[in-house]
Amino acid sequence: MIKKLRAITLLAAMTMSAPLLAQTFVYVSEADDGTIARYSLNDQTGALQLLGHTSAGGKVMPMALSADHKMLYAAIRSKPLQLVSWQIDPQNGELNKARAVPAADSYPYISTDQQGRFLLGASYGGDVVHVYRLDTHGAISTPPVGSYKTGHAAHSVIVDASGHNAYVGNLGTDRVLQLQLSADGKLSALGTGYVKTAADNGPRHSVLSPDNRYLYNIGEMGGIITQFRRETNGELVDVSQTPNAVAAQYHLQHGRERGADYNDSTPRIWSADIRMTPNGHFLYASERTSSTVSGYRVSPQDGKLTLIGSWPVEKQPRGMAISADGRWLVVSGEKSAVTGSYAIDSQSGALKRVSEAPAGHDANWVTIVSY
Repeated sequence: MIKKLRAITLLAAMTMSAPLLAQTFVYVSEADDGTIARYSLNDQTGALQLLGHTSAGGKVMPMALSADHKMLYAAIRSKPLQLVSWQIDPQNGELNKARAVPAADSYPYISTDQQGRFLLGASYGGDVVHVYRLDTHGAISTPPVGSYKTGHAAHSVIVDASGHNAYVGNLGTDRVLQLQLSADGKLSALGTGYVKTAADNGPRHSVLSPDNRYLYNIGEMGGIITQFRRETNGELVDVSQTPNAVAAQYHLQHGRERGADYNDSTPRIWSADIRMTPNGHFLYASERTSSTVSGYRVSPQDGKLTLIGSWPVEKQPRGMAISADGRWLVVSGEKSAVTGSYAIDSQSGALKRVSEAPAGHDANWVTIVSY
C-alpha cells in the first residue's frame, strides 16, 4: 500500500513538473463570409480541427499578429474600411474583439514590426503605404503617423528584424521599394528608394530570411522569385532570379495585372504567397492557376534556391503559413471548401498532405500562433 501511494505521489509530481503541451491555433480570413475561421493544429500530427468562426464585420482579408502574439489584426476591405483587433485567448484560441478603427485606405496586406511599435498597410488601389502606431497594449492609434506614395499597385509591406527598414512589393512598377522606418513611424527612401525586378514580373509578396541577410520576392505575373542581399544599411542588391516552377508543366502564359474588370480565360501565371521555414532551410511559393505550392532548398552559404518539387494543394491557393516549429505548412484556397495542412520533411523539405478542415467562402489569409 505504501509503495502504491509513493508511486501515485511520484506520478503526480512528474505530471505537475512536466511542461505543458504547446497550443497552436490557425486563423483563416473568409472574405465573402466576413468571418475568420479558427482552427487548432495538432503539433504532433498536423491535424486541423475547426473550432468556430469569428465575425469580422465585413470583407476581411489580410491579417497580422502583434509582436507579443497577444493580438490579431485584420483589414476590412468593404465599406466602411476598418482595421480590427482581437485579443487571442491562449487557452482555446478564441478571439475577443478589442477595437475597430477607421482605415485610411483599403489594404490587401498588413504587417507589424518585431518591436511592437507599428502596424503597416499597403494599399493596391491607393498606391500608398501607411504606418499606424500601436500603444503599449497593442491598440491601433489613428490616423496614420507615416505615409509614403509608392507608385502603382503596392501589394505588400514588411519590416526587417531591426525595425529600421521597410520593403514594399510594388506590382505595377516592377520594383521592390527600400525604405527607412524612423522611430516615430515616418517612411523615407533608402538610397535610390527601390530596386528593379524582371520586366512585367509584378512584385507581390516578400519574405526575409531569419538571419535578416536576404529578401525574396515573388512576382505575381512572371512567377519569378527574386533574391536580394541586404547590405548593412538595409539597401538591397539583386543576387539571383529563380523562374516559375510550374509554368511549363501546366502550359501557363505570362500573367497580366488583374483588376476588378479582369476578363481573360487564358491560363496564366498567377503567383500569390511566399513563406520560409523559421530555420531558413526551405522556402515555399504558391501559384493559383495550377493550384500548386513549390518548395525550394535554401543554400546556407549564399541563400540561393534549388527546386525541391511542386505539389497540388487547395484550389486557387491564396495564403500560406508555417508553424513556429517549422513542421507544418497550412494552405488556404480561394475556391476551396477546405483548408489543408502539410507535413514538411525536415531533411528534404518535401510536402505531404496530412489533414484538412472545412473552410468558408474566399478563404485567403492564413496566420498561425503557438503558445
